[in-house]
Amino acid sequence: MARLSPTTYRVVTGTAFGSLCTIVLTGALVRLTGSGLGCVDWPRCSESKFIDVSTGHTFIEQANRLFTGVVSFSVIAAVLLSHLTTPKRKDLIWLSWSLVAGVVAQIVIGGVVVLTGLNPFANMAHFLVSLVLVTASFVLMRRAGNTTSTSYIRALPSPLLRNVYVLLVFAVVTLVTGTVVTATGPHAGNEDAVRLGFSLSSVARIHSVSMIVTLGAVIYVLVMSRRVANDAAIESTQTLLFATLLQAAIGYTQYFTHVPAALVAAHIAGALFFYVSALNIIVQPST
Repeated sequence: MARLSPTTYRVVTGTAFGSLCTIVLTGALVRLTGSGLGCVDWPRCSESKFIDVSTGHTFIEQANRLFTGVVSFSVIAAVLLSHLTTPKRKDLIWLSWSLVAGVVAQIVIGGVVVLTGLNPFANMAHFLVSLVLVTASFVLMRRAGNTTSTSYIRALPSPLLRNVYVLLVFAVVTLVTGTVVTATGPHAGNEDAVRLGFSLSSVARIHSVSMIVTLGAVIYVLVMSRRVANDAAIESTQTLLFATLLQAAIGYTQYFTHVPAALVAAHIAGALFFYVSALNIIVQPST
């Protein structure tokens, strides 16, 4: 049986990572265009059709569902080909299988979202599980290209590493509070969808505070990185600082301009950039 080189398998895992990032954005497009119930049934789009493009909303929701097939194909390829790498590595095999578990979970959650009429908690779970999948695929991609180190974590000085972990906790809290804002705000995927019963201004302030705390943590880690002269940490933290400032600028602009859909889309794309930048600080890079 033919074997697969680490370089080739990294291309496969990079494709899986890219598809999992892309479906976060296509899912956002569904919600921002009010197409969340474009398909009224699950797993078929309607009671009579599996593929239905009879309206604009239906087309957008159907396209998002079909792209799930692209994601599934890329994940299946990552799993099957992980068994053909040379040398054979158990870490790549179990990481690739974790993607399968995540995609299955997402399919189930997606069904719950539709069948409950876009329940906000189900929508929040849908996005957060997507981030778990992005994490697993990012680590898998990095591991696929790393043939010399057995560690998943960057070799950082202990005090710096501890503060990076704290920074990651703040980053996750920021993302979670962001989902609460989205589940409270106007872009629910359908005008009749249930919203969380919070004051939008109140949850937006909580999200803003979490972002400010995260920004402070990023600056602190950057200062520490410069003190220990760790070039890798300096470079990755500078990227996260840029992503954080960009997200803050987009977030405040969208809030004061009454949450236009285009800026919400930019904010979701920025959230993905922000999160991957945070992962980049700690995940061991490819060699």
